[in-house]
Amino acid sequence: MTPAPLYACIFAKEFPAQAMLRLRPELREKPFVVMDGEPPLEEACSCNAKARLLGIEHGMTRVEIETFPAATALFRARSEESAAKSALLECAGTFSPLVEDQSAEDAFCCVVDIAGTEKLFGPPVVLARQMRERVRALGIAASVAVSRNFYAAVCLARGNSGNVMVIQTGEESAALAPLPLTVLDLSEEHAQTFSLWGIRTLGMLAELPETSLIARLGQEGKRLRQLARGELPHLFRPVEPTFSLEERMELDTPVELLDSLLFVIGVMLDQLILRATARSLALASVAITLRLDGGESHTRTVRPALPSNDRHLWLKLLHLDLEAHPPGAAIVGVAIAAEPGSTSKVQLGLFSPQLPEPARLDVTLARIRAIVGEDCVGRAVLKDSHRPDAFRMEPFTASLGPAESKLPQACSGPAMRQIRPPECVPVMLRDTRPVSFTFRAKRYNVESAYGPWRINGEWWSPGLWGVQQWDVVARAQDGTFLCGCLMHDLATGAWQMEALYD
Repeated sequence: MTPAPLYACIFAKEFPAQAMLRLRPELREKPFVVMDGEPPLEEACSCNAKARLLGIEHGMTRVEIETFPAATALFRARSEESAAKSALLECAGTFSPLVEDQSAEDAFCCVVDIAGTEKLFGPPVVLARQMRERVRALGIAASVAVSRNFYAAVCLARGNSGNVMVIQTGEESAALAPLPLTVLDLSEEHAQTFSLWGIRTLGMLAELPETSLIARLGQEGKRLRQLARGELPHLFRPVEPTFSLEERMELDTPVELLDSLLFVIGVMLDQLILRATARSLALASVAITLRLDGGESHTRTVRPALPSNDRHLWLKLLHLDLEAHPPGAAIVGVAIAAEPGSTSKVQLGLFSPQLPEPARLDVTLARIRAIVGEDCVGRAVLKDSHRPDAFRMEPFTASLGPAESKLPQACSGPAMRQIRPPECVPVMLRDTRPVSFTFRAKRYNVESAYGPWRINGEWWSPGLWGVQQWDVVARAQDGTFLCGCLMHDLATGAWQMEALYD
């Protein structure tokens, strides 16, 4: 059986101001105003409660706002509003996949179809409280209302700031009666008409006779009366919010010091970690894009061995990376995009040795990388080439699968110890075969020489190479015995001791 419809509305007023204060916790306890428009004609479009207590109102000009020295005024950042809206829609989607966006220019509003979710989240009042706490954790103050009627939930959420309200079935009209007409988003003409009639609340509008109201306002009057009584039907149109861990912030003034930038990055990382944790995920990689003064951008990506939600680890890795690759100008904007990953743990055996913590390994490698260079830290991987000792460096990666114990296999041949880097040796030849050489200040006479094995390649590139390999058995005058691998570079004529055999 299809459950009866049940809607939960999340409403956050003064959304431009809340979206900016979300990443600026130091300004939450101060009067704050958001300005919009082209200078010098910008006007106040949003403010917090402390600014309203000072007497600041929407529509005030820059000159009027400057008469309040305690208030902080910043220009509107629509990119931050977009990121905050995406985070809120994503949060609402964790309670139900059916979410409809009803946001306006200066307020966020979305409605969630929560029918049939009682077994997951409990009664509607419990779900509404969880929803409000989840939104509050994102840095947004919002009110939540639950009702069987779509528009009744919207109107009640708009009229009860910061509260949780649940309307029982059949009580929609009584619950909406004390609310002002401003929750209906009336046109200027209709607002003026109701003001002349003395209609100030939804209850007064609901008591008007339907026939007379239609005669004076047309079908719009009937719709407004149904809204006031909580009886207007609605065709639910859900959206599909995409899950993307991104945060953006426009800086008030250009920043040149890395320590000041890390404070901003720390707040943004808190939001990303909170959103990832809500989905039982971790941050696998973080890409930070710095918008520089002059229009250029500076992008760096950090990827540790294992996904992690450790804020201090990410801050340290980003700090070390930006120290090694500093931006070329002052920073005016920051954008962070994270790639989610699994939070699985590696299961070790009961008698397995204790492994070092991945976080410490990542920080240690980052510090070594800052000293020796990016391409000199990692693990060696053989190249698909016939060239001897051809390899490349790749970052370390940790496997999340079960640990497997692998026993070393017995080798039938002798062990070879590679010399890095190869050591140059003077060689004496007889009929193109080595007969003696000097290695580490000791002269050796060759008793047996096997070779030559000639290999060459990459004739199509500037790195053309060709070498001859000789395996020699030699003895010094004091009886010291040596088995080694001599390499003859055909391009330069140099001889090198490449490896020693045990």
